[in-house]
Amino acid sequence: MDMETIELRYGNTKTYLIKGEKGNLLVDTDMPGTMSAFFKEIKRHSLQVSDISFVLATHFHPDHMGLIGNLMDMGVSLVLIDIQKGYVQCWEQRIGSDPIDVRSAKVITVGESRSFLQSLGIHGEIIHTPSHSMDSICVTLDDGICIAGDLSPLSYLQVEPETSQLRDDWNLILSHNPKKILFAHTNTMEFND
Repeated sequence: MDMETIELRYGNTKTYLIKGEKGNLLVDTDMPGTMSAFFKEIKRHSLQVSDISFVLATHFHPDHMGLIGNLMDMGVSLVLIDIQKGYVQCWEQRIGSDPIDVRSAKVITVGESRSFLQSLGIHGEIIHTPSHSMDSICVTLDDGICIAGDLSPLSYLQVEPETSQLRDDWNLILSHNPKKILFAHTNTMEFND
């Protein structure tokens, strides 16, 4: 079985399920209170919560982490990049989401991400892209898909060329030779071969 990336749309944030050969990774969730819409959306794709092995947030803003506590209560494991640890509780207290037990999370570094993903049969890695927020990451897959969360589009560099961190983030992403960039709130960006 090859990897497959499925877009789940049940609120204002596009989330993605990466189906691996040995496990599945949900990248991002929507706002708190969208659980019933989430159930309808996964049912539409013939999925159940038990099909999700891990959940990962591209960053810990309300519209990307709102259902993580609920999913953990249902048996989904949280994978947390070490640089994200200090950002979790700050947001959950502000938005009133279900508590996220960071102590039970699988904490890895970006350097360990390839082997973690490989354990799920997912070929790719997680990279740190802090131009949106210091805890922002992207998931780059070897099949050319990059899940970029709220990263500002590449075209922003034409408007704001002095944004060096955004330029650095895009240089890092482009070094992975992406074919398609999947964003949370804007249209997919495709690259011609």
